[in-house]
Amino acid sequence: MTEGSPFSLIYNLNRLGQAADEVVFSANDAEREVLARHVEALGVSRFEAKMFLRKVSPNHFDVIFDMSADITQACVVTLEPLAAQLHREFRRELQYQPALRRAEKDITIAPEDDDLPEEIDSLHYDLAGPLVEEFVLAVDPYPRAPGVEFAPPDEAVGKPESPFAALKTLKSRPKSSK
Repeated sequence: MTEGSPFSLIYNLNRLGQAADEVVFSANDAEREVLARHVEALGVSRFEAKMFLRKVSPNHFDVIFDMSADITQACVVTLEPLAAQLHREFRRELQYQPALRRAEKDITIAPEDDDLPEEIDSLHYDLAGPLVEEFVLAVDPYPRAPGVEFAPPDEAVGKPESPFAALKTLKSRPKSSK
C-alpha cells in the first residue's frame, strides 16, 4: 500500500511490452469499507476502474484511468443519506528514474513543471494511489440534498448580549463595601 492509500494494486511495468495492457479492478467489500472511512462517507457500494497501460519508451509509460463509484454521504443540512455516482477519466505519465540517477539530479520546481511526467523509482507501480487521489477529489466535501437549503437561526430571537452591555451593568451597580 502506498502512504495514504486504503488499498494496493501493484503492476509490474517491466512486463509491459510493445503491446498495451488493460487492468480491470473492482473493489471488494473490505476495500470499499476502507474507502468510505477514508473520505468519511456513509458507504461506498461500488468502486471500479479500468486502466490502460502503454510503454512509450524503455523508461516512459502512459496510464489512462477510467474510474467510477457509487457513494452514500450524509447531507450537510439534514444528515439524511444522499447517494451519488462518481466518474473520472484521467491520465498519468510515468518516467522511470532509478534511485541512483535521481540522487545525482538537482531538483528545481517551476510552474511549467505541471506537464512533466511523474518520476518513479521502481517499475512496480501502485495503480491504487492515483485512483484513490482522484476518488477523494471527486467526492463532494459538502453534499446537499436537492432543494435543501441551510437557514441560519433568526438573529432577533436569543440574540447574545454584547460584552460591552455586560460591562455597562457592572458599572451601574452600587459598589459593595468590604
